[in-house]
Amino acid sequence: MNWGVKWEKFISTMEGEYFRELLLTGFLNTIKVAVLGLIIGIVIGTVIAVIKVAPKYSRINRVLDKICTVYVAIFRGTPMVVQLLLAYYVLLPMLGIKEVESIVVGIVVFGMNSGSYVSEIMRGGLNSVDKGQMEAGRALGLSYGTTMIKVVIPQAVKNILPTLGNEFITLIKETSVLSFITVYDLYTALSTIGSKNYEKMVPYLVMAAIYIVLVLLITLLVKLLENIFAKSDRARTNPKAKRA
Repeated sequence: MNWGVKWEKFISTMEGEYFRELLLTGFLNTIKVAVLGLIIGIVIGTVIAVIKVAPKYSRINRVLDKICTVYVAIFRGTPMVVQLLLAYYVLLPMLGIKEVESIVVGIVVFGMNSGSYVSEIMRGGLNSVDKGQMEAGRALGLSYGTTMIKVVIPQAVKNILPTLGNEFITLIKETSVLSFITVYDLYTALSTIGSKNYEKMVPYLVMAAIYIVLVLLITLLVKLLENIFAKSDRARTNPKAKRA
């Protein structure tokens, strides 16, 4: 196995502007789908989690709780690739929608899938917050929703930050299935580059290296955020340390 020849073929291929742009497009699409998918997932997951932990005194709350349970069961019970295929090749044609770009479908499906997982993560975070926080907010005259948004959820987010980081990493890695709906992601770009000289070993190694670097960067970012929140908590609970 002549590694030198293989690397030379890869480098010579990447000297072409078309293939450089192809790799950049695939990389940016991977980041875009993962980031926007996580943002949508956090929004959906937070809403579901709040509904799940809310008191079930009224019928509307019980109905919403059942709907959320079904939603989570569907998206956690089927693979991401199946959801992409159903959305792009079944649901959109059934609805007569033809002008939606495949990457938009990917972002929406990733967001809805992530929402089902984030909902359980967030629910655990909400339950980890001292119940006295909610009681204190209500005692000050705040509504249940206001107390949840301004008091409970911010504390829950700090508690679940590492798990959210893991969810982001999972989304980054799962973007490799976007090729099933014709999205040019990192996998598709490097696979196409490998096809140029019928040599895919080096492109696939480069792909693995890029994913590893992305995961390491996300892990570092999460640790930095944890340290920032930890310093903020220490400063708030110990004002003397802050002045020192």
